[in-house]
Amino acid sequence: MSDIPVAPHKVAFLGLGVMGYPMAGHLAKAGHQVVVYNRTAAKAEQWCTQHGGTMAATPGDAAKDADIVFACVGNDDDLRSITLGEAGAFAGMKPGAIFVDHTTASANVARELYAKARELDLHFVDAPVSGGQAGAENGVLTVMCGGDEAPFDSARPVAMAFARAFTRMGETGAGQLTKMVNQICIGGLLQGLSEAIAFGQKAGLDMERVLDVIGKGAAQSWQMDNRGKTMAKDEFDFGFAVDWMRKDLGLVLEEAKRNGARLPVTALVDQFYADVQALGGRRQDTSSLIRRLR
Repeated sequence: MSDIPVAPHKVAFLGLGVMGYPMAGHLAKAGHQVVVYNRTAAKAEQWCTQHGGTMAATPGDAAKDADIVFACVGNDDDLRSITLGEAGAFAGMKPGAIFVDHTTASANVARELYAKARELDLHFVDAPVSGGQAGAENGVLTVMCGGDEAPFDSARPVAMAFARAFTRMGETGAGQLTKMVNQICIGGLLQGLSEAIAFGQKAGLDMERVLDVIGKGAAQSWQMDNRGKTMAKDEFDFGFAVDWMRKDLGLVLEEAKRNGARLPVTALVDQFYADVQALGGRRQDTSSLIRRLR
């Protein structure tokens, strides 16, 4: 979260889920004039009661007069539904306005919507985030962006209301591709951590003590620091849901088919998450991967 004063902007935020709701809240707290849209209107009403902004009935209405339209929805189809068509954001945006998409989606849809935006004299930045619900609530998300430099530069100081880093990774789609790299890393780390903790428990070790010790060495990671001890205790009722991770890994594997990357471990971990779903863990944190090894 930036402490540098930023001139108030007229902004819209589309999608008030577990990520979007607090992200939009940070924009309001930073002094920006925020109009929100959510598919379920009651959530938008709740947000306005809490943060004092205004709500709109359609994405297009929310986007009207906005300098920047932020969005965070579920997938490619959700993103198309809020951007395209007569009631979509693109139809309501003024010329030169910027659409910043925080959805974890495909690189293909980013390129598609970038091209459509340019036809309409609009700008599009793909900007998926890392940091989870806690990062959104605390205003410390890491945002990886793809798109043209000028709209990125304009959006960055405003987006720093909910981010600790907002970085341009390259042309359109580069943000989504960077997020895919992030998810590949997390999947592999969590599988390794699951096997290690399950092994240590079978060996009769005090895993809390083990994690304290090895967490000071070369095995240290964010996942170990933040999820290791809860994994050992079978606590998974928080964080980034398995269903979301499977959606993300599906995007990764589809892109790998296109670019020829070999992802044997990622493909395995994706199937392991399918096992966790079958065990009833669809909404549990991704660290529930260890359940397969119990």
